[in-house]
Amino acid sequence: MADLPSLSPELRRIDAPSHWDALVADLPQAHFLQSYEWGQFKSHFGWSVERWAQESGRRSVAAAQVLFRRTPLGTMAYVPRGPLVALDDEVEARPFLSALLEVARRRRAIFIKMEPSGRETRALLSAGFRPSPLTIQPKTTMVVDLTPDISVIASAQKPKTRYNIGLAARKGVQVTEGGTGELPIFYRLLRETGTRDDFPIHSRDYYEQAFRILGDKLRLFLASYQGEILAGIIVAIFGREAIYLYGASASHHRQLMPNYLLQWEAMKWAKGQGCTSYDLWGIPDEAPGTSLSEAVNRRGGLWGVYRFKQGFGGNLVVHGGALDYVCSPARYWLWTQIAPRLQRLLGGWGGGF
Repeated sequence: MADLPSLSPELRRIDAPSHWDALVADLPQAHFLQSYEWGQFKSHFGWSVERWAQESGRRSVAAAQVLFRRTPLGTMAYVPRGPLVALDDEVEARPFLSALLEVARRRRAIFIKMEPSGRETRALLSAGFRPSPLTIQPKTTMVVDLTPDISVIASAQKPKTRYNIGLAARKGVQVTEGGTGELPIFYRLLRETGTRDDFPIHSRDYYEQAFRILGDKLRLFLASYQGEILAGIIVAIFGREAIYLYGASASHHRQLMPNYLLQWEAMKWAKGQGCTSYDLWGIPDEAPGTSLSEAVNRRGGLWGVYRFKQGFGGNLVVHGGALDYVCSPARYWLWTQIAPRLQRLLGGWGGGF
Protein backbone atom coordinates (compact mmCIF):
# COMPACT_ATOMS: atom_id res chain seq x y z
CA MET A 1 0.00 0.00 0.00
CA ALA A 2 1.17 3.52 -0.77
CA ASP A 3 0.07 6.84 0.65
CA LEU A 4 -0.88 9.68 -1.67
CA PRO A 5 1.83 12.32 -1.14
CA SER A 6 0.80 15.69 0.34
CA LEU A 7 -2.58 14.41 1.50
CA SER A 8 -3.88 12.79 4.67
CA PRO A 9 -1.89 9.70 5.74
CA GLU A 10 -5.23 7.96 6.22
CA LEU A 11 -5.74 8.02 2.43
CA ARG A 12 -4.08 4.93 1.09
CA ARG A 13 -3.75 3.00 -2.14
CA ILE A 14 -4.79 -0.63 -1.64
CA ASP A 15 -3.25 -3.38 -3.75
CA ALA A 16 -4.09 -6.56 -1.80
CA PRO A 17 -7.20 -8.32 -3.23
CA SER A 18 -8.54 -9.69 0.06
CA HIS A 19 -7.94 -6.41 1.88
CA TRP A 20 -9.75 -4.42 -0.81
CA ASP A 21 -12.81 -6.68 -1.04
CA ALA A 22 -13.17 -6.83 2.74
CA LEU A 23 -12.86 -3.05 2.96
CA VAL A 24 -15.47 -2.49 0.21
CA ALA A 25 -17.89 -5.06 1.63
CA ASP A 26 -17.80 -3.18 4.96
CA LEU A 27 -19.09 0.06 3.40
CA PRO A 28 -22.70 1.07 2.66
CA GLN A 29 -23.92 0.36 -0.89
CA ALA A 30 -20.99 -2.02 -1.55
CA HIS A 31 -21.23 -3.12 -5.16
CA PHE A 32 -19.87 -5.80 -7.46
CA LEU A 33 -18.45 -3.14 -9.82
CA GLN A 34 -16.20 -1.98 -6.99
CA SER A 35 -14.84 -5.48 -6.34
CA TYR A 36 -11.14 -6.19 -6.88
CA GLU A 37 -11.80 -8.81 -9.55
CA TRP A 38 -13.98 -6.45 -11.60
CA GLY A 39 -11.06 -4.02 -11.80
CA GLN A 40 -8.71 -6.84 -12.78
CA PHE A 41 -11.16 -7.93 -15.46
CA LYS A 42 -11.47 -4.43 -16.93
CA SER A 43 -7.67 -4.12 -17.00
CA HIS A 44 -7.69 -6.77 -19.75
CA PHE A 45 -9.79 -4.49 -21.96
CA GLY A 46 -7.94 -1.21 -22.12
CA TRP A 47 -8.36 0.06 -18.57
CA SER A 48 -5.85 0.58 -15.78
CA VAL A 49 -6.90 0.53 -12.13
CA GLU A 50 -6.09 2.36 -8.91
CA ARG A 51 -7.87 1.57 -5.64
CA TRP A 52 -7.95 4.25 -2.94
CA ALA A 53 -9.38 4.16 0.55
CA GLN A 54 -9.63 6.26 3.67
CA GLU A 55 -9.35 4.31 6.89
CA SER A 56 -9.73 5.42 10.47
CA GLY A 57 -8.06 2.95 12.79
CA ARG A 58 -9.37 -0.44 11.69
CA ARG A 59 -12.56 1.02 10.23
CA SER A 60 -13.00 1.77 6.53
CA VAL A 61 -14.47 5.21 5.95
CA ALA A 62 -14.47 5.60 2.16
CA ALA A 63 -13.23 3.77 -0.92
CA ALA A 64 -13.17 4.11 -4.69
CA GLN A 65 -11.87 1.81 -7.42
CA VAL A 66 -10.88 4.20 -10.21
CA LEU A 67 -10.67 2.96 -13.79
CA PHE A 68 -8.55 4.88 -16.29
CA ARG A 69 -8.74 4.65 -20.05
CA ARG A 70 -6.87 6.47 -22.76
CA THR A 71 -8.93 7.96 -25.57
CA PRO A 72 -7.96 10.04 -28.63
CA LEU A 73 -8.74 13.14 -26.54
CA GLY A 74 -6.84 12.03 -23.46
CA THR A 75 -7.42 9.92 -20.36
CA MET A 76 -10.82 9.46 -18.77
CA ALA A 77 -11.25 8.37 -15.15
CA TYR A 78 -14.31 6.43 -14.07
CA VAL A 79 -15.69 5.16 -10.74
CA PRO A 80 -18.59 2.75 -11.39
CA ARG A 81 -21.14 2.55 -8.55
CA GLY A 82 -18.92 4.66 -6.35
CA PRO A 83 -17.38 6.22 -4.42
CA LEU A 84 -18.45 4.26 -1.35
CA VAL A 85 -18.60 6.59 1.63
CA ALA A 86 -19.49 5.85 5.24
CA LEU A 87 -19.01 9.47 6.26
CA ASP A 88 -22.09 11.41 7.31
CA ASP A 89 -21.81 14.62 5.29
CA GLU A 90 -19.96 16.34 2.47
CA VAL A 91 -17.61 18.23 4.82
CA GLU A 92 -16.18 15.00 6.22
CA ALA A 93 -16.04 13.41 2.74
CA ARG A 94 -14.19 16.32 1.14
CA PRO A 95 -10.60 15.17 1.95
CA PHE A 96 -11.23 11.82 0.31
CA LEU A 97 -12.84 13.37 -2.77
CA SER A 98 -10.00 15.89 -3.01
CA ALA A 99 -7.53 13.01 -3.00
CA LEU A 100 -9.36 11.31 -5.86
CA LEU A 101 -9.35 14.54 -7.86
CA GLU A 102 -5.61 14.82 -7.31
CA VAL A 103 -5.19 11.24 -8.58
CA ALA A 104 -7.13 12.16 -11.73
CA ARG A 105 -5.09 15.33 -12.31
CA ARG A 106 -1.82 13.45 -11.96
CA ARG A 107 -3.01 11.07 -14.63
CA ARG A 108 -3.84 14.13 -16.79
CA ALA A 109 -7.47 13.06 -17.01
CA ILE A 110 -9.99 15.05 -19.03
CA PHE A 111 -12.51 14.39 -16.27
CA ILE A 112 -13.37 11.91 -13.57
CA LYS A 113 -16.83 10.34 -13.78
CA MET A 114 -18.52 8.88 -10.71
CA GLU A 115 -21.76 6.94 -10.56
CA PRO A 116 -22.72 6.72 -6.89
CA SER A 117 -25.60 4.67 -5.61
CA GLY A 118 -27.24 7.90 -4.48
CA ARG A 119 -26.32 8.86 -0.94
CA GLU A 120 -22.97 10.38 -2.01
CA THR A 121 -24.46 12.70 -4.65
CA ARG A 122 -24.73 15.72 -2.35
CA ALA A 123 -21.08 15.45 -1.30
CA LEU A 124 -19.97 15.19 -4.94
CA LEU A 125 -21.98 18.23 -6.01
CA SER A 126 -20.51 20.17 -3.08
CA ALA A 127 -17.01 19.17 -4.24
CA GLY A 128 -17.54 20.64 -7.71
CA PHE A 129 -18.94 17.71 -9.67
CA ARG A 130 -21.69 18.36 -12.22
CA PRO A 131 -24.45 16.14 -13.63
CA SER A 132 -23.02 14.24 -16.59
CA PRO A 133 -24.55 14.11 -20.06
CA LEU A 134 -23.53 10.45 -20.24
CA THR A 135 -24.60 7.80 -17.72
CA ILE A 136 -22.98 4.37 -18.08
CA GLN A 137 -24.64 2.15 -15.46
CA PRO A 138 -28.44 2.07 -15.30
CA LYS A 139 -29.80 4.88 -13.15
CA THR A 140 -33.05 3.06 -12.41
CA THR A 141 -33.24 -0.60 -11.47
CA MET A 142 -35.67 -3.15 -10.05
CA VAL A 143 -34.53 -4.97 -6.91
CA VAL A 144 -36.22 -8.03 -5.39
CA ASP A 145 -35.97 -8.39 -1.61
CA LEU A 146 -34.77 -11.93 -0.85
CA THR A 147 -35.04 -11.74 2.93
CA PRO A 148 -38.61 -13.14 3.29
CA ASP A 149 -39.46 -16.81 3.00
CA ILE A 150 -39.41 -18.04 -0.61
CA SER A 151 -43.19 -18.52 -0.58
CA VAL A 152 -43.64 -14.88 0.41
CA ILE A 153 -41.33 -13.74 -2.40
CA ALA A 154 -43.37 -15.82 -4.85
CA SER A 155 -46.66 -14.39 -3.58
CA ALA A 156 -45.38 -10.85 -4.30
CA GLN A 157 -45.02 -11.67 -8.00
CA LYS A 158 -47.64 -10.60 -10.53
CA PRO A 159 -50.14 -13.41 -11.29
CA LYS A 160 -49.01 -13.57 -14.93
CA THR A 161 -45.37 -13.97 -13.86
CA ARG A 162 -46.23 -16.80 -11.46
CA TYR A 163 -48.29 -18.43 -14.22
CA ASN A 164 -45.45 -18.20 -16.75
CA ILE A 165 -42.96 -19.65 -14.26
CA GLY A 166 -45.29 -22.58 -13.66
CA LEU A 167 -46.01 -22.97 -17.38
CA ALA A 168 -42.30 -23.28 -18.19
CA ALA A 169 -41.85 -25.93 -15.52
CA ARG A 170 -44.97 -27.86 -16.60
CA LYS A 171 -43.89 -27.85 -20.24
CA GLY A 172 -40.56 -29.43 -19.34
CA VAL A 173 -38.17 -26.45 -19.36
CA GLN A 174 -35.19 -27.24 -17.14
CA VAL A 175 -32.76 -24.78 -15.58
CA THR A 176 -29.20 -25.84 -14.88
CA GLU A 177 -25.98 -24.10 -13.98
CA GLY A 178 -23.51 -23.91 -16.85
CA GLY A 179 -19.77 -23.40 -17.04
CA THR A 180 -17.16 -22.16 -19.47
CA GLY A 181 -17.95 -25.12 -21.74
CA GLU A 182 -21.40 -23.68 -22.40
CA LEU A 183 -20.20 -20.12 -23.05
CA PRO A 184 -20.04 -20.63 -26.87
CA ILE A 185 -23.74 -21.60 -26.85
CA PHE A 186 -24.60 -18.64 -24.63
CA TYR A 187 -22.66 -16.30 -26.92
CA ARG A 188 -24.48 -17.61 -29.99
CA LEU A 189 -27.78 -16.87 -28.25
CA LEU A 190 -26.47 -13.45 -27.19
CA ARG A 191 -25.64 -12.56 -30.79
CA GLU A 192 -29.11 -13.68 -31.86
CA THR A 193 -30.70 -11.59 -29.12
CA GLY A 194 -28.61 -8.53 -29.93
CA THR A 195 -29.60 -8.73 -33.60
CA ARG A 196 -33.27 -9.30 -32.78
CA ASP A 197 -33.56 -6.57 -30.14
CA ASP A 198 -30.98 -4.16 -31.62
CA PHE A 199 -28.46 -3.75 -28.82
CA PRO A 200 -24.64 -4.03 -28.89
CA ILE A 201 -22.77 -6.91 -27.28
CA HIS A 202 -19.16 -7.47 -26.33
CA SER A 203 -16.79 -9.90 -28.04
CA ARG A 204 -16.86 -13.57 -27.12
CA ASP A 205 -13.46 -13.12 -25.47
CA TYR A 206 -15.00 -10.53 -23.14
CA TYR A 207 -17.34 -13.07 -21.57
CA GLU A 208 -14.71 -15.81 -21.52
CA GLN A 209 -12.28 -13.54 -19.69
CA ALA A 210 -15.04 -12.52 -17.29
CA PHE A 211 -15.51 -16.12 -16.15
CA ARG A 212 -11.77 -16.73 -16.03
CA ILE A 213 -11.00 -13.69 -13.87
CA LEU A 214 -14.17 -13.21 -11.83
CA GLY A 215 -14.46 -16.90 -10.99
CA ASP A 216 -17.03 -17.63 -8.28
CA LYS A 217 -18.43 -14.11 -8.49
CA LEU A 218 -20.23 -15.08 -11.73
CA ARG A 219 -22.78 -17.80 -12.50
CA LEU A 220 -24.24 -18.89 -15.82
CA PHE A 221 -27.77 -20.29 -15.70
CA LEU A 222 -29.23 -22.06 -18.74
CA ALA A 223 -32.79 -23.00 -19.65
CA SER A 224 -33.21 -26.01 -21.93
CA TYR A 225 -36.09 -27.89 -23.53
CA GLN A 226 -35.75 -31.43 -24.84
CA GLY A 227 -31.98 -31.09 -24.70
CA GLU A 228 -31.80 -27.76 -26.54
CA ILE A 229 -30.58 -24.66 -24.70
CA LEU A 230 -33.13 -21.89 -25.27
CA ALA A 231 -31.92 -19.10 -22.98
CA GLY A 232 -29.23 -18.14 -20.53
CA ILE A 233 -28.41 -15.45 -17.98
CA ILE A 234 -25.21 -14.37 -16.26
CA VAL A 235 -25.59 -13.39 -12.61
CA ALA A 236 -22.95 -11.70 -10.46
CA ILE A 237 -22.71 -12.06 -6.71
CA PHE A 238 -20.83 -9.82 -4.28
CA GLY A 239 -21.40 -9.64 -0.57
CA ARG A 240 -25.12 -10.20 -0.01
CA GLU A 241 -26.26 -8.90 -3.38
CA ALA A 242 -26.88 -10.77 -6.64
CA ILE A 243 -27.10 -8.86 -9.93
CA TYR A 244 -28.53 -9.99 -13.26
CA LEU A 245 -25.98 -8.69 -15.77
CA TYR A 246 -26.57 -10.34 -19.16
CA GLY A 247 -29.34 -12.35 -20.76
CA ALA A 248 -29.85 -14.12 -24.08
CA SER A 249 -32.60 -16.21 -25.65
CA ALA A 250 -33.48 -18.01 -28.85
CA SER A 251 -36.17 -16.65 -31.15
CA HIS A 252 -38.09 -19.93 -31.19
CA HIS A 253 -39.97 -21.74 -28.38
CA ARG A 254 -40.56 -18.40 -26.69
CA GLN A 255 -44.08 -19.56 -25.82
CA LEU A 256 -42.43 -21.88 -23.28
CA MET A 257 -41.44 -18.83 -21.21
CA PRO A 258 -37.90 -20.01 -20.36
CA ASN A 259 -36.76 -16.55 -19.24
CA TYR A 260 -39.30 -16.45 -16.40
CA LEU A 261 -38.15 -19.76 -14.97
CA LEU A 262 -34.49 -18.75 -15.44
CA GLN A 263 -34.84 -15.62 -13.30
CA TRP A 264 -36.85 -17.40 -10.63
CA GLU A 265 -34.35 -20.24 -10.30
CA ALA A 266 -31.50 -17.70 -10.15
CA MET A 267 -33.29 -15.83 -7.37
CA LYS A 268 -33.79 -19.02 -5.38
CA TRP A 269 -30.13 -19.90 -5.87
CA ALA A 270 -29.05 -16.42 -4.74
CA LYS A 271 -31.19 -16.66 -1.61
CA GLY A 272 -29.59 -20.03 -0.89
CA GLN A 273 -26.18 -18.34 -1.12
CA GLY A 274 -27.17 -15.89 1.60
CA CYS A 275 -28.02 -12.96 -0.67
CA THR A 276 -30.60 -10.52 0.63
CA SER A 277 -31.33 -8.79 -2.70
CA TYR A 278 -31.51 -9.60 -6.41
CA ASP A 279 -30.96 -6.65 -8.73
CA LEU A 280 -32.73 -7.13 -12.06
CA TRP A 281 -30.64 -4.23 -13.44
CA GLY A 282 -31.72 -1.58 -15.91
CA ILE A 283 -35.26 -0.34 -16.58
CA PRO A 284 -36.44 2.97 -18.15
CA ASP A 285 -35.54 6.04 -16.12
CA GLU A 286 -39.12 7.24 -16.64
CA ALA A 287 -40.54 4.14 -14.91
CA PRO A 288 -40.89 5.68 -11.41
CA GLY A 289 -43.30 8.29 -12.78
CA THR A 290 -45.24 5.91 -15.01
CA SER A 291 -48.24 3.91 -13.88
CA LEU A 292 -48.40 0.22 -14.75
CA SER A 293 -51.38 0.85 -17.00
CA GLU A 294 -49.37 3.43 -18.93
CA ALA A 295 -46.31 1.16 -19.07
CA VAL A 296 -48.36 -1.55 -20.79
CA ASN A 297 -48.79 0.71 -23.81
CA ARG A 298 -45.24 2.06 -24.02
CA ARG A 299 -43.11 0.64 -26.81
CA GLY A 300 -39.43 0.73 -27.69
CA GLY A 301 -36.41 1.20 -25.46
CA LEU A 302 -36.49 -0.80 -22.22
CA TRP A 303 -40.26 -0.79 -21.75
CA GLY A 304 -40.69 -4.43 -22.71
CA VAL A 305 -37.85 -5.30 -20.32
CA TYR A 306 -39.55 -3.27 -17.61
CA ARG A 307 -42.85 -5.10 -18.00
CA PHE A 308 -41.00 -8.40 -17.68
CA LYS A 309 -38.95 -7.38 -14.64
CA GLN A 310 -41.68 -5.65 -12.68
CA GLY A 311 -43.64 -8.91 -12.68
CA PHE A 312 -41.19 -10.36 -10.13
CA GLY A 313 -42.43 -8.01 -7.42
CA GLY A 314 -39.28 -5.99 -6.92
CA ASN A 315 -38.87 -2.43 -5.73
CA LEU A 316 -37.90 0.48 -7.95
CA VAL A 317 -34.47 1.84 -7.00
CA VAL A 318 -33.26 5.16 -8.40
CA HIS A 319 -29.52 5.83 -8.18
CA GLY A 320 -27.92 9.25 -8.26
CA GLY A 321 -26.90 9.24 -11.90
CA ALA A 322 -23.45 10.05 -13.27
CA LEU A 323 -21.50 13.09 -12.11
CA ASP A 324 -18.37 14.49 -13.76
CA TYR A 325 -15.56 16.62 -12.37
CA VAL A 326 -14.00 18.49 -15.29
CA CYS A 327 -10.21 18.72 -15.26
CA SER A 328 -9.82 20.03 -18.84
CA PRO A 329 -12.81 22.12 -20.00
CA ALA A 330 -11.80 22.32 -23.67
CA ARG A 331 -11.20 18.59 -24.05
CA TYR A 332 -14.31 17.84 -22.00
CA TRP A 333 -16.43 19.89 -24.42
CA LEU A 334 -15.06 17.82 -27.30
CA TRP A 335 -15.71 14.65 -25.32
CA THR A 336 -19.37 15.49 -24.77
CA GLN A 337 -19.83 15.86 -28.53
CA ILE A 338 -18.58 12.33 -29.30
CA ALA A 339 -19.46 10.53 -26.04
CA PRO A 340 -22.74 8.93 -27.23
CA ARG A 341 -20.95 7.26 -30.12
CA LEU A 342 -18.10 6.16 -27.86
CA GLN A 343 -20.59 4.71 -25.37
CA ARG A 344 -21.99 2.41 -28.05
CA LEU A 345 -18.52 1.55 -29.34
CA LEU A 346 -17.21 0.69 -25.87
CA GLY A 347 -20.12 -1.52 -24.92
CA GLY A 348 -23.03 0.58 -23.70
CA TRP A 349 -24.44 0.28 -20.18
CA GLY A 350 -24.59 -3.52 -20.00
CA GLY A 351 -21.96 -4.23 -17.34
CA GLY A 352 -20.34 -0.83 -17.75
CA PHE A 353 -17.71 0.72 -19.98
